[in-house]
Amino acid sequence: MVHTIAGTKIAQFPKETGAKGEFIRQESIFRNWVTASGESGYLAELDRYHLYVSLACPWAHRTVIFRKLKKLEGVISLSVVDPIRDHRGWRFTGSEGEFPDEINGFSLLSEAYLKSDPSFDGRVTVAVLWDKKTQRIVNNESSEIIRMLNAEFNAFTESTINYYPVELREEIDEINAFVYTNINNGVYRTGFATTQAAYEKAFTALFATLDNLEERLSGQSYLLGNQITEADWRLFTTLVRFDAVYYSHFKCNQKRLVDYLHLWRYTRNLYQVPGVADTVNMDHIKRHYYGTHASLNPTGIVPKGPEIDFTIR
Repeated sequence: MVHTIAGTKIAQFPKETGAKGEFIRQESIFRNWVTASGESGYLAELDRYHLYVSLACPWAHRTVIFRKLKKLEGVISLSVVDPIRDHRGWRFTGSEGEFPDEINGFSLLSEAYLKSDPSFDGRVTVAVLWDKKTQRIVNNESSEIIRMLNAEFNAFTESTINYYPVELREEIDEINAFVYTNINNGVYRTGFATTQAAYEKAFTALFATLDNLEERLSGQSYLLGNQITEADWRLFTTLVRFDAVYYSHFKCNQKRLVDYLHLWRYTRNLYQVPGVADTVNMDHIKRHYYGTHASLNPTGIVPKGPEIDFTIR
């Protein structure tokens, strides 16, 4: 949390705040890969792997979308954490609660981290790809997990769509980097800034990038033309949260998503891809952000609005 002591601001995540008040996200530390061949040491198998996710978190949301679109629900099991994260981190509410861990019976997601690495002392994040066989975390970097879901489990699904095709990889990687820095992480760099200068720098970069993408989408349906790729899903999970959370809670209030003609149309089109709407839980999203960041919203009141209809054609 952020508190003010004699005029000095203490960051929400002190270990991830720079000297100039800028938010610097920690690196994911579990970076092993599941592969179809098993050469990585982790063979893609039926019912071997488990996803721990939050439906509130945009990073975890990516993995939920790929699991849905690649029709892997019967291949990779899933647990959802309580959207309210307290000082202990992401929580499960028990076997009789709304958010149980039916795989390991953990009370806290930190137990998975410590079981995998007893020396771990960083911030516990989602998504987590867990190996039931070795009883450890394989990977906690969502950008890598979605690529595993995209390609390494094809033997177990009828979905052959490839969101990271070879011929587009260079372009996808380039736009991913641009979007991650200025939008995906940019909203956090804006919201978690502890100085005016750090806030304004992130805010300016965020809206310059949104304006850039608005122009890009004025002549095409998706970021790389008329084909949906990984880059679109990575952007989507931030945009779908923008007006409900980032606009007000993170002070990203130059424009709303609905004020952008092409970005708003683009977001609706992605939301309406079969199965995607099922992965969007606005109740979890709002309860998490407004109910967890006490420094940004001391009362913990969760706003009832805004009304957003992503189903408009």
